[in-house]
Amino acid sequence: MSNIQEIINSGANVSITIGIDDLKECVLSLFENERKKLEQTIIAEKEETYSSLKQVSVMLGVDKSTLWRWKNKGYLVPIEVGGKRVYKMSDVKKMLNK
Repeated sequence: MSNIQEIINSGANVSITIGIDDLKECVLSLFENERKKLEQTIIAEKEETYSSLKQVSVMLGVDKSTLWRWKNKGYLVPIEVGGKRVYKMSDVKKMLNK
């Protein structure tokens, strides 16, 4: 199995004959690796991070006064953490994807 993956990873242009059991094992291994990567990505995205007014202003390419207006309209509302206003990155990402 590891020999097959080495050939695949090398990018060599070869023809091989492979038994059905080895092919199945290889395919299942590839799917399992991709599933693990996807799980890690989903878990990382669920962990909330926060950014300051200045950082969000730069990220979105808008003035701080625009962020203030958006807060008043409920468009992008910061939260208070330790007496400072910060923005949830999940909310900022939603804005970037619009």
